[in-house]
Amino acid sequence: MLWSAITLAAYLTALWLYRRSGHHLLCLPVLTGTGLVLAALALAGTGYPVYAEATRVLRWLAGPAVIALAVPLYRQATLLRRLALPLLAALAAGCLVSVLGTVALCVLLGTPMSFALSLAPKAATMPMALLAAERAGGVPAVAAMAVVATGVLGPLLEGPLLRWLRVEEGPEGGADGEVVRSFTLGLVAHAIGVARVLQTHPGSVALAALAMGLNGVATAMVLAVLSRWL
Repeated sequence: MLWSAITLAAYLTALWLYRRSGHHLLCLPVLTGTGLVLAALALAGTGYPVYAEATRVLRWLAGPAVIALAVPLYRQATLLRRLALPLLAALAAGCLVSVLGTVALCVLLGTPMSFALSLAPKAATMPMALLAAERAGGVPAVAAMAVVATGVLGPLLEGPLLRWLRVEEGPEGGADGEVVRSFTLGLVAHAIGVARVLQTHPGSVALAALAMGLNGVATAMVLAVLSRWL
């Protein structure tokens, strides 16, 4: 219970800092909160296996939290059916580029294949990425770091990149810009991207949640097939 309480305290502190900073992306709770927990573990001399066992209740709660995302999906069912084809095309493109591009880059750089397979599911949500990496022959710990890094970098780079691609919101871009931005964040930045959309475009959180869920499944499937060929 002690480490669960410390984790909750770290999150509340990180959330306070995030709000005080004016919702600055570098102060995302997942980033600052993780840093606070790591600092506490280092000061206490506690290893991750002990921490993981002590906080298993918190990890269990992640399941119901993901399932709860079905509520906005149901509410936006009509919109999702109307956009089914373009969303599926974007999902396929994003997933394949993320997985295959990562593996190809690692091969070009001469990194071990186990390392490449660990980085490949970086855009999937944490539980799916860890399981996919482990079954493909990767290292779950490396996959976890890649997932966190991707989640933090996604919201940071999404804005400049979409502006460069001239994807606009508001009067000029209309609703399409909001759809693209929300789906993109869920696709490339998983749960952190969904949290960002919930803050900035709560009406489009269903798109981000859908992208996160489908990309997790698609990434696991692509990586499973790819690992058999390598």
